[in-house]
Amino acid sequence: MKKIFLFLLPFIAISCSEVQKQSDSSAQLNVMTYNIRYDNPDDSLNNWQYRKERVANSILFYDADILGTQEVLHNQMEDLKKSLPGYESIGVGREDGKEKGEYSALFYKKDRFSVIDEGYFWLSETPEVVGSKGWDAAIERIASWAKLKDNKSGKEFLALNTHFDHVGKIARRESVSLILNKLAALSDGLPIILMGDFNANPESEVIKQIIDTSNENHLIDSRSISPVVYGPEWSFHAFGRIPYEKRSLIDYIFVSKGVEVSRYGVLAEMENDEFLSDHAPVMVSVEIK
Repeated sequence: MKKIFLFLLPFIAISCSEVQKQSDSSAQLNVMTYNIRYDNPDDSLNNWQYRKERVANSILFYDADILGTQEVLHNQMEDLKKSLPGYESIGVGREDGKEKGEYSALFYKKDRFSVIDEGYFWLSETPEVVGSKGWDAAIERIASWAKLKDNKSGKEFLALNTHFDHVGKIARRESVSLILNKLAALSDGLPIILMGDFNANPESEVIKQIIDTSNENHLIDSRSISPVVYGPEWSFHAFGRIPYEKRSLIDYIFVSKGVEVSRYGVLAEMENDEFLSDHAPVMVSVEIK
């Protein structure tokens, strides 16, 4: 008999309830950040070919309106596009600005949103230079963004998805400054949603820098303001190999003023003892005022 463990059943109500999306005067959205793990042949039974259907189905099941993805190789992008026909995507391979290297792609429901503007930049001293590697980073890093209009409510907002370097301490610190400044310039005062894998725990200087209220461009950790918080306090588990007590929260969704968070969850699920990824996706329900 097939076993399915869903640790976040309350999110069924989030996705399916008309109460969640009953108002036309504001945009009520489900936002998800999802490190899907790159297609690594050494992952054995955790390889992408065995997980791709579960990953796509989880996105559809939780009814993500906006989705930030990390570690997506080109063949995985093609798989996701096929499995998620109701979505459009923004993003390029970080190595050549085309198809080479990992994407930090931003997906959105194509029937619900109109794109006002979109783009991407590298996390480096020269963010517009294709394939540029910044500071002490081990590899190239990229961010993808879109200024979107909700066709139902008319509300506009800016969403940005990224993946910080896993080695470079200076790179992570400078990436925060770069992104906060970019968001302030690109948003033109619109509400902001920032999501991704930041390779930093909540007590790190990286996260403190993002939420530092002395910076006028600071953002708010969605977990800290949500009236409903569900799931574990970690998101990275390395396909369950990291002991439970040593797992870290490194995936986040940050918001600006003008974005009200109603629910936050870490979707730590397994199907037949198999994981979705080496990260648990993080999802929030928000309202754009």
